[in-house]
Amino acid sequence: MKIGFIGIGNMGLPMALNLAKRPNLVTGFDTVATVPDPLATADTARAAVRDADVVITMLPNGDILNRVYDDIVADMPSGALMIDCSTVDVAEARRAAAKAAERGVRAVDAPVSGGVQGARDATLTFMVGADPDAFSAAEAVLGQMGRKIVHCGGQGAGQAAKVCNNMLLGISMLGVCEAFALADRLGLSRQKLFDVAANASGSCWSLNTYCPAPGIGPKSPADNGYAPGFAAELMVKDLELSQQSANSTGTPTRMGALATEIYKQFAGGAGAGRDFSAYLNEIGKPTP
Repeated sequence: MKIGFIGIGNMGLPMALNLAKRPNLVTGFDTVATVPDPLATADTARAAVRDADVVITMLPNGDILNRVYDDIVADMPSGALMIDCSTVDVAEARRAAAKAAERGVRAVDAPVSGGVQGARDATLTFMVGADPDAFSAAEAVLGQMGRKIVHCGGQGAGQAAKVCNNMLLGISMLGVCEAFALADRLGLSRQKLFDVAANASGSCWSLNTYCPAPGIGPKSPADNGYAPGFAAELMVKDLELSQQSANSTGTPTRMGALATEIYKQFAGGAGAGRDFSAYLNEIGKPTP
């Protein structure tokens, strides 16, 4: 396949490289990052998508996504497939899909979960919003970059699933950090808390798989000085998207709103440039 990939950043680059390991011709474009071998390089986004069978975008926000679609859709062959892996507002995803449809281009929103390591290992989870035909076409492409592909519904449903999932993730990580902080002050070792909670009703992904306490559980960013697997600033972005959706639908998400405020303060201070699990350092101190 001829694949145009727009957005060769921390996530986009390893995703594009995994596609290039298969019999695909992958052409990359980014306004900032250098596009490395074995990817072909385009000077413009429009050049990257010309004659492409598939175009994949991984972009910072919905406004940029729609501006890119305004620029490139006219250069896409009718019947081509556009897959957006960015995390954006549901309404922005549907706007982009409508622009593609006007040109006879099939559109899919497919935000990801799994972080940079998942992108490198091709073990990402894709949450897909698309009609059945477009999903069938996208599934084979996404399977080259990920392990789990879930068809969540029509256009925008992938973004809806992502925003709900990451609101839950942000809330659960705060709860895990607070539990470790309380254990510290009660004189309970972090390892003993993990041994109990990971096998009891406190079990969750934020504890079992992505534990914020260094040296506890499977390896996580906590064991690498909290270098970002998922930066605190990105958690703020996703939580703010959750609150936009909550406000637009009249949904009371009080825990989501509180998590948003906590992470905004954290990312604007000691958490800047660090993994979102580093919040534990703000409130906890290891038991001697």
